[in-house]
Amino acid sequence: MLLALLDCRKRLETWEKALSKSLIVRGPLAGLSLVLAAGLALPVPAALAGPAFDACAAAAASQYEPGFETIGRETWDIDTTKAIELCSKALREEPDSAQVKGWLARAYFANGDTEDAVPLFEEASAGGHVVALAIYGDMLTTGDGVDQDMERGAQLLTEGAEAGFAMAQNSLGLSYDFGEGVEQDYTEAARWYRAAAEQGMPKAQSNLGLMYQDGLGVPRDYVAAAAWFERAVDQGDPSAQVNLGKVLQDGLGQKADPERAVELYTLAANQGDRFGQNNLGFMLENGIGTEVDLEAAAENYRLAADQGMALAKHNLALLYEDGRGVKQNYKEALDLYTEAAEGGEMRAAVNLGLLYLDGLGTDVNYDEALHWTQIAADAGQPIGLNNLGHIYENGLGVTADLDLAKSYYQAAADQGYQLAVDNLARLNAGGTTPAVGKTKTK
Repeated sequence: MLLALLDCRKRLETWEKALSKSLIVRGPLAGLSLVLAAGLALPVPAALAGPAFDACAAAAASQYEPGFETIGRETWDIDTTKAIELCSKALREEPDSAQVKGWLARAYFANGDTEDAVPLFEEASAGGHVVALAIYGDMLTTGDGVDQDMERGAQLLTEGAEAGFAMAQNSLGLSYDFGEGVEQDYTEAARWYRAAAEQGMPKAQSNLGLMYQDGLGVPRDYVAAAAWFERAVDQGDPSAQVNLGKVLQDGLGQKADPERAVELYTLAANQGDRFGQNNLGFMLENGIGTEVDLEAAAENYRLAADQGMALAKHNLALLYEDGRGVKQNYKEALDLYTEAAEGGEMRAAVNLGLLYLDGLGTDVNYDEALHWTQIAADAGQPIGLNNLGHIYENGLGVTADLDLAKSYYQAAADQGYQLAVDNLARLNAGGTTPAVGKTKTK
C-alpha cells in the first residue's frame, strides 16, 4: 500500500478548505521586487470610510489586504448572513466602492451564491480590488461558477499579484506551476509562491516548500523545504502538516522521525484533511511511529474515502478484502475498488481485476477481469502488466498467447517487478507451471 501524494496544493486556501488540487510547494527565491499595478484599490482613508464601510470590512475583508491585516479573515471564516447584510448596506451608502463590491461578492461566494457574486466580482475587478481580482481570477481559471477562461483568469491574477496581494500571488504561482492560462514556468511559479510566502500566507509557504522538495524552479533542497513547511505548520496549515509529515517519515534531508510524522498527520486529519486522514491510516495500519490500530486505520481511510479520495478507497478495500480492522466483506471491497479505479487509482484496478478473476464478492467474470487488468497495464502499472501476462499465458477468457504473455512479463520486469522477472525466466526456460502469486498491490 502506498501513501498518498503529500503535496496537497490548493488554488485558493480561502474558500475551498477541503479541496485538494495537488500543488507543489517550493522554496524561496531571492531578489523579488513587486510593482504596484495601476488601479490598485488601496485602503480608504479613515476620514472617508463610514461606519457601514467599516462594518463590511470587518465582516468580509481579507487579512492580506493592505490596511485590513488585523481584521481580515479567511473566506471560510466569514459569517455569510451577517456579511451579506452589512456589505449590502454599505453598498447602498457607497454604490461606487470597488472594495465594498468585492467584499459583498466574496460573502456571496462564501455562501455558495455565484450568481450574485459574479456581477459584483466583474465590477470590483474592473475597479482594481485585489480580493476580487484573486477570487474571480481563480473562478475563471477553474470554471467555478463561470465559463472557464484560463487566459483571462491569469490576467486578473497577474494584476492582483503585481499589486502585492498574497492570495493572487499564490494563485498566479499555481497558474505558472500547471501552465493554466500562461506558459508553464516553474521559476515564475516559485517566484510568486515566494512573494506570497514572505507575506505569511501558509498555503504559499507550503507550495514553496514543495518546489524545494521537488527541485522545480529552485535547486532541490530538503532542508529549505522543511523550513518552509515548518513556517506554515506554525499557522496550523493542514497541507504543510501533511507535507512536513512526509519529509519526516521518509527522512528527507534529515533523520527520519515517524513519531512526529504521526503527530502532524493527526493534526491534519483532525482538520478534516483527506491526505492527513489517509496517511494517518497508513501509519496506524502498519505501526509506523505508533502502535498498530487496524480499526482506527480503517476509520481514517473511511473518512478520506468519504471525501472522494481514490487511494483511501483502495486502502480501505484492502482491509475489507483481508478482514483486517473490519469484518471481511468481498462485496464491499469490490465496490470500493471499483470507485477507486474509476477515480484513476490503478492499484485498485489491479485488485479489482483479481476479484473478478477469482470470483470474490462477485461471480467469476473473465471479461471484467481482463477489462480492469488491461486498464492498469495500459497505464504502465507493473503488477497489472504481470497479471495481464498471467491471463494470456493461461488463456483466462482469452486465447492463450505465450508470446503476448512474455511481452507483458517483460514490460513489468523492466520496471523491476520480481514476480514478472521470475515468470519471464520460467517461460523462456520452457516452464509450463502457471504463474504464481497474482499479488495484490500494496
